[in-house]
Amino acid sequence: MVLLDVTDDASVAAAAKTVEAEGGLDVLINNAGIEERAPDGAVIGPAGVTADMMRQVFETNVFGVVRVTNAFLPLLQRSAAPVVVNLSSGLASLARVTAAGTPTYAYPGVAYPASKTAVNMITVQYAKAFPNMRINAVEPGFTATDLNRRTGTQTVEEGAEIIVRMAQVGPDGPTGGYFDAEGTLPW
Repeated sequence: MVLLDVTDDASVAAAAKTVEAEGGLDVLINNAGIEERAPDGAVIGPAGVTADMMRQVFETNVFGVVRVTNAFLPLLQRSAAPVVVNLSSGLASLARVTAAGTPTYAYPGVAYPASKTAVNMITVQYAKAFPNMRINAVEPGFTATDLNRRTGTQTVEEGAEIIVRMAQVGPDGPTGGYFDAEGTLPW
């Protein structure tokens, strides 16, 4: 296991050097994520979100994906079947978040869904730039993790299924897509 801080260039560079020294990389999973919450644990909506809150969430959720992916690109390019899996969210789907009456529509946060929508765009653009790699975004579902204070409706193992499946796609597999356990998601 290699620990790294996705918000720190030196930490990411050191991790890339460690992985290179240990033999290389075939699969990169960008899984770091935070959301904006008030001290009482409530998600902060449009009336309370600040630019600083947005910046902090984007630093981890968006810039961290770019920082880590770029640091590991040289190693991935040496792989026979490189794969990048970016953790997104159903909250990143503009089609879903605008569907009245759904849990996605009811989510009040701003920074987290905006950051994950940006991750989807990053995924598409990297997939186009590196057609020899399989680069996809996945929505693991409402999984009981520290991010949601373990209120999710499925286990970590259930949420990991789509991540593991997409990490195992071969050179003829999809790229530049957005998936959950059921299939392709609407942007």
